[in-house]
Amino acid sequence: MEIVYISISAATFLVGGTATWILIRFVFKTKYENILKGAEKEAEVIKKNKLLEVKEKFLHLKSDLEKQVSARNSKIQSVEAKLKQKELSISQRQEELQRKNSELDAVKENLATQFELLEKKKQELDKLHLKEVEQLEILSGLSAEEAKERLIESLKEEAKSQATSYVNEIVEEAKMTAGKEAKKIVIQSIQRVATETAIENSITVFHIESDEIKGRIIGREGRNIRALEAATGIEIVVDDTPEAIVLSGFDPVRREVARLALHQLVQDGRIHPARIEEIVAKVRKQVEEEVIETGKRTVIDLGVHGLHPELIRLIGKMKYRSSYGQNLLQHARETANLCAVMASELGLNPKKAKRAGLLHDIGKVPDDEPELPHAILGMKLCEKYKEKPDICNAVGAHHDETEMQTLLAPIVQVCDAISGARPGARREIVEAYIKRLNDLEQLALAYPGVLKTYAIQAGRELRVIVGADKIDDKATENLSNEIAKKIQDEMTYPGQVKITVIRETRAVSYAK
Repeated sequence: MEIVYISISAATFLVGGTATWILIRFVFKTKYENILKGAEKEAEVIKKNKLLEVKEKFLHLKSDLEKQVSARNSKIQSVEAKLKQKELSISQRQEELQRKNSELDAVKENLATQFELLEKKKQELDKLHLKEVEQLEILSGLSAEEAKERLIESLKEEAKSQATSYVNEIVEEAKMTAGKEAKKIVIQSIQRVATETAIENSITVFHIESDEIKGRIIGREGRNIRALEAATGIEIVVDDTPEAIVLSGFDPVRREVARLALHQLVQDGRIHPARIEEIVAKVRKQVEEEVIETGKRTVIDLGVHGLHPELIRLIGKMKYRSSYGQNLLQHARETANLCAVMASELGLNPKKAKRAGLLHDIGKVPDDEPELPHAILGMKLCEKYKEKPDICNAVGAHHDETEMQTLLAPIVQVCDAISGARPGARREIVEAYIKRLNDLEQLALAYPGVLKTYAIQAGRELRVIVGADKIDDKATENLSNEIAKKIQDEMTYPGQVKITVIRETRAVSYAK
């Protein structure tokens, strides 16, 4: 409408002249005033709104500042309270320290006075002691030195008994921490073993027809013998021994491989490094097959079924191992049969007992050589190849290295001892065996107060019976230690010897 109005006004201006111009000015002026009034009203409203927003922000900021100020004031008050408490505690400690210092000064003064009194009393006591000693010498007719000698004589017996108890305590303590001593004892025991047994277990003698073959075995510049030693892992000793070559090594299977390889090479006549390697590989395969065959034949003979093939192979390896001169496979077979008989007598399963007896020394023939006792190693091998827990426990406990959990374990332990300790089992002739037992008994019988001696358990235990009126209880402990030391120093024996000294009192009377 306004646009139309303006356009009409413009037309009238063009047509009408001055009056029309005045009218237009009036219209524009009123319109302008209306616009100004509207703008002023809107400006007032906007101004009021902005003032309200500013007031609200101011109030919010004011409240936030008041909160922050109050929080800081509370923190300051808490810090002031803590400081006041610390000041109070410090002042109290200072007061306590001052009080304690004063008390210490008083105690020092008191101790100084008491020390002076003690010195005076000590001097008086020394004087009184000298007077009493003089009076005692006069009354007893003995000097102080003579009285000391008599007192020493009277205390000798008491000192001996105390020394015995101390020795027993030391021995018990040594048993608890006896790792190093055990190694020494093992070394000494190894040194006591006869050299013939050591030689038998570590060398094999290969006989030849003539000494001319020695040169062919050595080869040009020693190449044949070096190749043979490298292929077999055995030291070959060619010396002045007539018609014999010595094969030295602690692995009996390797020695057997070297012996058979030498036998085939000497028979064939062609001895050179390539031929040596070929023959050794062939013989090693034959020996491995023979080992497996021996294991199979053994388990079939004993009626043991379901063994892992690796255990059967290890059983076959026992054929080439000996213990104290006793063939290990023969010992295992004998132990297995004894276990079966004993289990039958006790009403237990003889098949399980025979199986445990056959496997009890399986830890002596492992392919590798871990630093474990053979009983523990055998138990681990049985666990590895899925043997039952009672069999594994019997194998591991036959030397008391693990706790026995079933009745199979003591049966295997006893049968192992029976097989190894009987006369002749370990290549000890009857005369030497009886002589060793007699020597044991005579050695203990030579001590004063000993009435009878009995060597039992194939010489592994010596029982000594003493007179109750000649030796007391404490002296029996000394006697057992002395006999053990003398046996250890003077005799040669396998394993260990237990010395048991028995003292008993008997009252005998007759009714007539």
